[in-house]
Order: sequence, then structure tokens, then C-alpha cells
Amino acid sequence: MNKSKPVLEFDVAVIGAGQAGPNLAMTLAGRGEKVALIEGGLVGGSCVNYGCTPTKTLRKSARVAYLARRAGDFGIQAGKVEIDFAAAMGRMQQRVDESRAGLEASITGQDGLTLLRGWGAFTGRAGDRFELTAGDQALRAARVFLNTGTRAFIPPLPGIDDVPHLDNVSLLQLRERPRHLIIIGGSYIGLEMGQIFRRLGSEVTVIEAGPRITGHENEAVSKAITEMLRGEGIHFYTGNEVERVENIFDAGIAVTVGGQRVEGSHLLVATGRSPNTERLNLAAVGVKADERGFVPTNGKLQTNVPGIWAVGDINKRGAFTHTSYQDGQIVLANLKGGARSADGRVSTYAMYTDPPLGRVGLSEGEARESGRATLVANFQMKDVSRAKEESETAGLMQILVDEQSEEIVGASLLGFGCDEVIQVISNFMATGARYQVLRDALPIHPTVAEFLPFLLDQLEPLK
Repeated sequence: MNKSKPVLEFDVAVIGAGQAGPNLAMTLAGRGEKVALIEGGLVGGSCVNYGCTPTKTLRKSARVAYLARRAGDFGIQAGKVEIDFAAAMGRMQQRVDESRAGLEASITGQDGLTLLRGWGAFTGRAGDRFELTAGDQALRAARVFLNTGTRAFIPPLPGIDDVPHLDNVSLLQLRERPRHLIIIGGSYIGLEMGQIFRRLGSEVTVIEAGPRITGHENEAVSKAITEMLRGEGIHFYTGNEVERVENIFDAGIAVTVGGQRVEGSHLLVATGRSPNTERLNLAAVGVKADERGFVPTNGKLQTNVPGIWAVGDINKRGAFTHTSYQDGQIVLANLKGGARSADGRVSTYAMYTDPPLGRVGLSEGEARESGRATLVANFQMKDVSRAKEESETAGLMQILVDEQSEEIVGASLLGFGCDEVIQVISNFMATGARYQVLRDALPIHPTVAEFLPFLLDQLEPLK
């Protein structure tokens, strides 16, 4: 333990002020416990600083630019659209700063809660208490909650160490618009940011080693997203690994893929996430992690060591803000004698391309692999009245129903407003009710959600 400062004693230590950590810490402090919240980076974690808050703010600027270019489609003459990239990025940063400041004010204003700046780590045990450090401050706590999140995974591509490249953090620090942004990775971050930067005036190329982008989604969804983004001028290279990355000193960078050389001004690597657990010194107290550093838990989010929990992205139970926050809610409920569990939690999420993809439960491929008798219904967004009225007709809707139980088991909705509509289905699935209940409910017109009853009346066996 550090001898330069007195050892601080707490009931609870929360390492990481991401999405689960602050609410856990504030709630437990509000229950009368003495709590330390340890943060080595920025309060708010990825969501506030590098994820949801900045990207959705920037997405709005990109959407306004997109609509301004389409003004003539709506009978409006707006003239030439000029993008002030620095102003758009400044608006984004202001929203981030305000959000983080508000969270910090809530944390520091909570009685019984101490915010310690520095990377948290275990150093051992003292009886039934855990010994830790937060920077150069030593402390002890009876219970510890790990909420350290993830960071961008940079694969060992040939030449990558010699080439300046961006991740989801450094991309948002740009204040000059990239002339040509090359993105390695055709999943959520790559596609969301690719569309945003394309709409803000950059040329964009996406490289995906798999046979198609969003490879874990239905093939029809992947095809629709590809066509939608190609229609906006994004170029795709799929089906081949990157062979080499290199500098072009007078132009930027070059990526060789499938024998073809793609030249650009900036490179974004968006190929997955790695857990921030290597600094925790988990071995000092015997917490087990897998080969990649993720920390397994039981349904109550407890690790293999009693008194230590892992919440959020590092437990591999969902790499989303909403799953992280719910992890904290599960822990808080159980600490008060509840019996909530993350086991069996139905996955639900949105990919914020424009229009967005809303997903819950099984995909079509997963339903087939499960071997269960499944019913399916499909509908094109171009046939949805509200989508036509908005002139936002890209996308499709699909719902899957278990033939035996007659419960909805999955849905893929790509289209206008589908990040909101998917929650109608996810909330309904949580009730365990038969699909006929939703089919026979009275919808509101004109909405996208009003087509759910119609869709559920078109079910047929999945082939």
C-alpha cells in the first residue's frame, strides 16, 4: 500500500465512472454507505465522451446537411449547402462538456461519495476487505464494483504501427474535415461514422474483411444498408483482409486490400473493442478473466471472488450503454434482497445509421440455427405510409414468432424511426404475451408502429 498518504476506508469502491458506475455509487451513498468512485479518465466514460453523446450530436448536424441538400424534394429552395466542419465539431464538443459537467456536479454533490482521480487497481486483501490504489491514493473497501469499459481494438495489420490512424476517440478530436476517410471495419462504429463524415463532405471508403457489412445481421438487412450507403456515395471493399497499410507522404495513407490500393487522407480503425482490465491487477485478489481480459460473472454480475462485481462492457453481457446501466440496476436491486438476473436478458440495440436499425432478440439466421419452428413476416419501408409522407422509404421490417409458444422472439427494423419502434417490440416481448395481443392492439395513425399489427397478420413459416 502507498505510505505517503493515509489509507482511506470505504464500504464500497466503484472503479470506473462510465454508465453503471456513477448511479451505483450515488445510490449506495444515498443508502448511507461510504463510497469511493475511482476514475482514471473522464467522468462519463465512453458514452458521454466518445460514444452516444458526441456521435448522436454530430449525427444531427450530418442529417441537417443531408436534408438541406434534399430541400428541393420537399419544395424548398435552400441554395448551395456549405459545411462548417469546425462549427459542427464545436457543437458536438459543447454538448459533451455540458453532459460531463452535469454528471460531475451530481457526483460531487452526493453526500457520502468521494470521487478519486486516478487509475484504480487491486493490491491485495486485508482480512475481509480489499486493498486498492487510485493513482497514488491507497484505500480499502469491503465491496468492489468494476465498471472500466472498453477501448478500440487495433488489429496487427501489416504496417499499422508506422501509419497515423484514428480510433473512435481521436476521430472526434478532428477539427479539419478529412478529404478522404478510409474506414477499416464495416460494423456499427464504422458505418455510423462513415455516413456522418460523408454527409459532412468527406469522401468515404469502408473496408470489411467479411463477405458483407454488418455480417451478424440478416443478409437482407446488410444488403439494404449497403445499398442505402452506396446511394450516398460511400465506397465498399468486402471479402478480403487488409494486406498492407502505408504512408503516402504527399497525400496521406494507402490501404491495399484484395490486390487493390485505396488512397486516402485519414484512416479510422473500427474493428472491435478490448476490455480496460489490464491495469486492475485482478490477480492480486484472484478475479478470473478470459484470454481477452473480459471478466465472467454469474447472472447477478458477481465475479468468482465474493464481494467483487463486474458491470458493463467488461463482463461480455452486452456492449451497450443501456446494458451497462441495467447491470447497475440489477446489482442495486439484489443488494436490497431482490432476485434480478442478467441471465436470459434479451439483446436489444440500435445502429444509428440514418435511417437507424433497431434489433431485438433472434435474427433470421439465429432462428434457423436454433432449430425451433419459427414464423416470419416481412414488410418493406417503401410501403409504410408515414415513411412515404416523410420521403424516408429506405429499409425493411421483419418480425419472428415462435410457432409453438406464439411469442415474438426477434425483430429487425431498418427505417425511419425504427430506433424507437423497436422498443414497442422489446417491451412487449418482456411481458411474455402471445403475439396476438400486439396484433389486435389499437395503433395510432399515421406512424411506423401502426404497421406492426398488419405485419403480425402476415406470418408464415420461416423456410
